[in-house]
Amino acid sequence: MEPRSTDRRRSLALTGATDAVTRCRDFTRDALIDWHWMADARDDSEDVLLLVSEVVANACLHAGGPRTLLLECTEERLRVEVTDGNPAAPIPRSRPDPARPGGYGLLIVERISRRWGTQPLPDGKCVWAEIASPPR
Repeated sequence: MEPRSTDRRRSLALTGATDAVTRCRDFTRDALIDWHWMADARDDSEDVLLLVSEVVANACLHAGGPRTLLLECTEERLRVEVTDGNPAAPIPRSRPDPARPGGYGLLIVERISRRWGTQPLPDGKCVWAEIASPPR
């Protein structure tokens, strides 16, 4: 279990982890509680948990699994970063096939986040997304 703190930057190592989506949601929920998002901005908190779930699930399904989750909270925004070992950038589907499950993850990320993108790394990539911090 990760130690609790009020630090506005938290990271979770995930290499070889099982049940990565659940671990990341729980880790993110704990951070949001410590940062008072759950009490002050419940709807925004649910959006953040969904965003984390989608980015981590994409890493699990398409990139060999996530390596790290980083949360960085400022007064202006919360940045979510997920690293993996696949250098290929994710490509949103313009029209997911309604007859098949899935294909909506990046569309959800686009709708929830203020902005998102990818950054190449020497051994893979980082997929990041930002959501506005709730007003204080």
